[in-house]
Amino acid sequence: MTISINGTNGLIQAYDYQVLTTGFSYTFAAGTQVLVINPAGTLATGTITMPAAPSDGMTITVESTQQVTALTMSGNGGTIVGAAVQLIPNQPLSWVYRSTGTTWYPFFGGAGRATALVSGTSQASTSGTSVSFTSIPSWVKRITIMFNGVSTNSTNIMQLQIGSGSIDITGYSGSSGTRGGDSFNSTGFNLNRTQTAAVNGYGMAVLTTLGSNIWVQSGIWAGSATDAPSFSAGGKTLSGALDQLRIIASATGSPSDTFDAGSINILYE
Repeated sequence: MTISINGTNGLIQAYDYQVLTTGFSYTFAAGTQVLVINPAGTLATGTITMPAAPSDGMTITVESTQQVTALTMSGNGGTIVGAAVQLIPNQPLSWVYRSTGTTWYPFFGGAGRATALVSGTSQASTSGTSVSFTSIPSWVKRITIMFNGVSTNSTNIMQLQIGSGSIDITGYSGSSGTRGGDSFNSTGFNLNRTQTAAVNGYGMAVLTTLGSNIWVQSGIWAGSATDAPSFSAGGKTLSGALDQLRIIASATGSPSDTFDAGSINILYE
């Protein structure tokens, strides 16, 4: 902890500078008001705990030079209003403590801070029957799945499936279609209406939650050659927080259908 006393302005500051790694757990020591985190790169997870015996009017500020994707905050016996769920690089957050009610109130930077787009790791869709994205944080409200030149070795429709703990393969509502027809399926969200082997597809699908683990999907897909543009929409209620999704090469589950070109990635917020 470093303490700076400025007699001219009457300002006393106690701050801590930390080079943390992913999975860190940090508790504010008595008297420390500011935490500066300077990691080498993006941190996937971390936990910050407020001081054990704060005084009335005490302020706490947290700032990181790198993204902390999934942050957990503990009030250490107090309640945190607008607890941060992530840290955005170089955007500090501050709270002030009110002893009546033992509550920390945000007064700078906004509550929650789940406003930055977080990019997943792009995956090649050049082999295998599915492409999966896991460990999606529970605070996520919207996910965009992007398709770049994706192709399969057959003509079955591709499908998006989501899950909480495991992938759900039942209970979906919705369809995909073109001006020439449509396709319904309850095992997942159909992503396109027509699929031609060796034709590369481009587009995106967007998942958005209404709350209560209810998710709706909408998407657009276009092939590089003969496939007609497709649109899709649907809905699905999960048993818990969405934490994973996968794209399968065939909505019929045929083991002979595999990806053979392109890449897929997600953005979430």
